[in-house]
Amino acid sequence: MGKLENIWRAGLSRRKALRGIAGFLAASPLLRGQQDPFRDHSRVPGLNELVTSFDFEAVFYEKVPREAYNYTSYGGNSEFTLRRNREAFEWVELVPKGVADVSSIDTATEVLGTRMDFPIMIAPSAGHLALHPDGEAGTYAGSAAARTPMIVSHVSSLPVEKIAEAASGPLWYQLYPTREIAPNQERLDKAQGAGCKAIVVTVDQQAAYYERRFHDRNLLGGDGSPNPRAGARSRAGRRGVQERNRYRISTGRLWYEWKIFDELRPLITVPMLAKGILTAEAARQCVEHGLDGIVVSNHGGRALDYSPSTLEVLPEIVDAVGGRVPVLIDGGFRRGSDILKALALGADAVCLGRVPRWGLGAFGAPGVQRVLEILQAELKLAMAHTGRPTISSIDRTLVRTDFS
Repeated sequence: MGKLENIWRAGLSRRKALRGIAGFLAASPLLRGQQDPFRDHSRVPGLNELVTSFDFEAVFYEKVPREAYNYTSYGGNSEFTLRRNREAFEWVELVPKGVADVSSIDTATEVLGTRMDFPIMIAPSAGHLALHPDGEAGTYAGSAAARTPMIVSHVSSLPVEKIAEAASGPLWYQLYPTREIAPNQERLDKAQGAGCKAIVVTVDQQAAYYERRFHDRNLLGGDGSPNPRAGARSRAGRRGVQERNRYRISTGRLWYEWKIFDELRPLITVPMLAKGILTAEAARQCVEHGLDGIVVSNHGGRALDYSPSTLEVLPEIVDAVGGRVPVLIDGGFRRGSDILKALALGADAVCLGRVPRWGLGAFGAPGVQRVLEILQAELKLAMAHTGRPTISSIDRTLVRTDFS
């Protein structure tokens, strides 16, 4: 073969030349052909690069299945209450004390016999296995490393005794009571046998079908017609499925009455709290029925839509109980300054729901530990800036509110 033939043989074919040009053009930033304009495609940051709890949500979004993210993030119906929980913090201003010795900040406290390095707890939330292979065991390991008590959910994806084996920090347990006593007793015996130091009875979600996407799917089919599968699900024979009425609303908790606490008391040897209190009247009823504590909660905006934020009803509830029982609160807490505002309005401790889930889904147990430590450091910084060196020095003179 001659010289010209060899040159021709080693040269580009028309097909290869066109392929090269197409690849060059597709990679051009001017065309944006390979890019999604709706999100940032930079790398996921490392754990040590995250500096606020909000940073964890973005990593959480990237790492967990969309269904798990939606379940964690959405609220009920229009999500008014979900938004209001966060907006309420903008209606409370911190007022610095002025000259004060804050060379040492002491955040230690005690609630119902549980000693805490910080007035912070992990609120009960369901299904942590959907966020990370370690599930609630990972959440507990992270919370114990951050010296933060955890409330195990009634609907946790791991048994309470298995969660308790993962670490050695304080555990509480959350219960959705059933009408029949036997299932309550079985769960309570396991929780107390696993070392749980308090029982939190949730009463704030009697009828809601709270998760928006599931709510829509429950009521309508894909074409907007009534969904026949909703009725089929309610007729399913698996244990625990409650019969729904014609509007597909679960009737499993519509029977709740105050006497449930009287019935549960003989089964519980540790302090018992009611979670889901939003009015002064309900708070007084809790005290009258012998509850040892109250959790001010609207279920993270996932229950009744258009209910008030927890922060704005906190003062009236604190005043109603008059120091007879401790008052805890959850709902929208994201910063150390948020926690300080609740403490100033009378809360004895703050429970975090979504924030630890972000940490777990983003980085597992180390993520839970890190996000808690960030809020702990922010709380100490906020206390120092406002001249409050101890938990006992925090009172309502620290805040100026406008809940109108």
